[in-house]
Amino acid sequence: MENWFNVGKIVNTHGIRGEVRVISMTDFPDERYIPGNTLYLFLPNKQEPTPLTVKSHRKHKNFDLLAFEGYDDVNEVEKWKTAMLKVHREQLSELPEGEYYFYEIIGCRVITEQGENIGIVKEILTPGANDVWVVEDKNGKDQLIPYIPDIVKKVSVAEKKIIIDPMEGLLT
Repeated sequence: MENWFNVGKIVNTHGIRGEVRVISMTDFPDERYIPGNTLYLFLPNKQEPTPLTVKSHRKHKNFDLLAFEGYDDVNEVEKWKTAMLKVHREQLSELPEGEYYFYEIIGCRVITEQGENIGIVKEILTPGANDVWVVEDKNGKDQLIPYIPDIVKKVSVAEKKIIIDPMEGLLT
């Protein structure tokens, strides 16, 4: 199971004082980018991550600009372009009831309230108002299950099992 989770991708430097331009991939930027927080830098072709302590964070256009303690010069961070910033599983926050991290849902078995096996969640789409779980059925066909209370009745992350009540026409 994956122990590291993407927070953002460094796409460029910004200015001459060691700031980097990040395309954020987290739902929790205010939590992840708070000064004093530790992020881990994963450079291409390097096995071990480098821990970095956030010194400052600000928004600029569609980017998050981050500076890290001990890196005050553009020349020190230039080599970070295309690197990923990640957090370890232990740094993840508890979510409110009824909310789940993607890794908790992907791989779950989906069955109906009547016990019919639908398949395994292989992907999660986030098109708008609610997430849509892509479930691969026994024939290799994708079934799209919207994550709404009318359909998803029970989620057991511990058992990797989801119980649904599919409305008519949902499953093809």
